[in-house]
Amino acid sequence: MWHRGGVQNSGPVDVDLALVGGGGAASLVLAALDRHGVDGLRIAVVDPVHRRGQDRTWAFWDRPGNDLDPLLSASWRQVEVTTGTGRRVLDLSPLRYAMLRSAPVYARAAEAERRLGVRRVSAGVRSLDDDGDRVVIGCAGPDGGPLRASWVLDSRPCPPVRPGRTTWLQHFRGWWVESDRPAFDPDRAVLMDFRTPQPARGVSFGYVLPVDDRYALIEYTEFSPTLLSGRQYDEALGRYRDLLGLDPARLRVREVENGVIPMTDAPFARRPSPRVVRLGTAGGATRPSTGFTFAAMYRQADQVARALAEGRAPVPAPAYPGRHRWMDAVALRALDRGLVGGPEFFARLFDRNPAERVLRFLDGATTPAEDLAVMRSTSLLPMVAATAGDAVGRLRGRLRRSAVPVGATPAPVTGSGVDPAPGDAGDR
Repeated sequence: MWHRGGVQNSGPVDVDLALVGGGGAASLVLAALDRHGVDGLRIAVVDPVHRRGQDRTWAFWDRPGNDLDPLLSASWRQVEVTTGTGRRVLDLSPLRYAMLRSAPVYARAAEAERRLGVRRVSAGVRSLDDDGDRVVIGCAGPDGGPLRASWVLDSRPCPPVRPGRTTWLQHFRGWWVESDRPAFDPDRAVLMDFRTPQPARGVSFGYVLPVDDRYALIEYTEFSPTLLSGRQYDEALGRYRDLLGLDPARLRVREVENGVIPMTDAPFARRPSPRVVRLGTAGGATRPSTGFTFAAMYRQADQVARALAEGRAPVPAPAYPGRHRWMDAVALRALDRGLVGGPEFFARLFDRNPAERVLRFLDGATTPAEDLAVMRSTSLLPMVAATAGDAVGRLRGRLRRSAVPVGATPAPVTGSGVDPAPGDAGDR
């Protein structure tokens, strides 16, 4: 059954654009379509859950003065990076580090839905059958029905095309805490605090995102191959709270956030068939070396909307240049094999480069010359070893794939068993 403006319709429905998955990536697309004045399109959102309220927090960097400004919970022009050798206060100008909670994003998307006349289908998706001209969407659930779309934007989590040479996870737990007296500096965020105990294999750090002097998100994060138990996350957060000098008797935990984001050099199929385009993590928006996703999702949404406004196919450009994906693969390998230490690796990046260059590099916006400067700031011999190992790994992978007989069906690719976010991917 189809619902639009309170009217129930039966029978097949044809649309120009279907958004499969209704979370952050789809919400950004809807807002961008509205912002760019795209009209006359028949649009559907297919998701068993209609997302509202605060279910996640995105942190990212950008330039002030865009349409996100009124939605932000907080932003900072200065951040701290702390290692065992000291604390660095980084001036991000002309960029800012920003925090955006999901409720205003979902609310803006709901307004765009109304203005665009979007059909919302409360159903899961069993199949996408793309014949090169239209996509038949097989829906599951009591509200499901036959749906045909000219284009499908799919933001559901999915496994990569094939396993990566290195696969880690960014996993974290955060407490939204309220203090009964001033306890935070609202003008400065803690981006990475490496004074946390480091895991045997991986990197850990804490960070603090203050909304005001009494209210902040404090979080414990690990980059590692395996998850922790709930008790271990709470213990790590408690230790980090104490390290910050916060008195637990004066704090109240108002909310708890958890997240898991893939960090892998495995390739994802951005366009698995002619008229199906993937967004979010499944579309390559997650930066393998950091897990940050939001800025690339925002770019994808804007590119999709611009293309549709100009009558072009809604296919965004790759989220990051190929050379950056290669550099990320090398960095992940160096961290995974213990060739470099995580705190040392990130400390050298920020010590030997302007903060604005590092952030633009992580967003995929640096020039080749700037990329070379970033590479020179890392430890030379370990990174040479990681580069050689990555090259050997790539060669072995190509040889294995070329050895598969013609017509043979490759073994299925399995993921970590953890979805970064139900309905669509990307939390950072």
